[in-house]
Amino acid sequence: MADPTAAMVFAAGFGTRMGDLTQNRPKPLIEVAGRALLDHALDLTDAAGVKAVVNAHYKADMVAAHVKGRPDTELLVEQPEILDTGGGLKAALPHLGNAPVFTLNSDAIWAGPSPLDCLREAWRPEQMGALLLLVPLERTVGYTRAGNFATDAQDHLTRSSSGMVYTGAQVLHTGGLAKITEASFSLNVLWDQMLPEQRLFGVEYPGYWADVGTPDGIGLAEKMLEQHANV
Repeated sequence: MADPTAAMVFAAGFGTRMGDLTQNRPKPLIEVAGRALLDHALDLTDAAGVKAVVNAHYKADMVAAHVKGRPDTELLVEQPEILDTGGGLKAALPHLGNAPVFTLNSDAIWAGPSPLDCLREAWRPEQMGALLLLVPLERTVGYTRAGNFATDAQDHLTRSSSGMVYTGAQVLHTGGLAKITEASFSLNVLWDQMLPEQRLFGVEYPGYWADVGTPDGIGLAEKMLEQHANV
């Protein structure tokens, strides 16, 4: 099957940059515009018609209670250690099926079309190992670091600090994960397998994207939604 039927939603991080806000709750349950960050992500998977697998580690019981009873959503608790993005995805494979999968970070807010629809439209499974959704720095909100990737005329990716920003949304084939023996690892390890084979691709998101990684990011994301909700 070439089209994704499931999405991995990463919600296991400690949220240390949030300071006191994550003392009593996990970062994915922090609210932006009256809804938990995790709900913003799950609204996207619901609209795309795909199953969501959510991982949790820090204050996992609170995440479990939050998603309990939500249709087409399954929770996986990472214990005793957190597995990072690559390890978390690999551990979730039995629950995600054999098709390519979407992945979403739970600490992002979008103003514009569905990121999953953008990925689905540009996905060419026979050619691509992974397709990353990117946004220019000038259309990011709350993001204070450098860019991650540049694209060529064929949309192949190269790493570039002066390039566009990876938004935490992608669609990918998961077969390469079997070659990685570590339990905990970043998805960068999988991307590094694909780069020399020119199987790592990018597509530009046409709207605005907020990185809700710090307390200031909450208000910035809410302002973005007010100004650009109809992009």
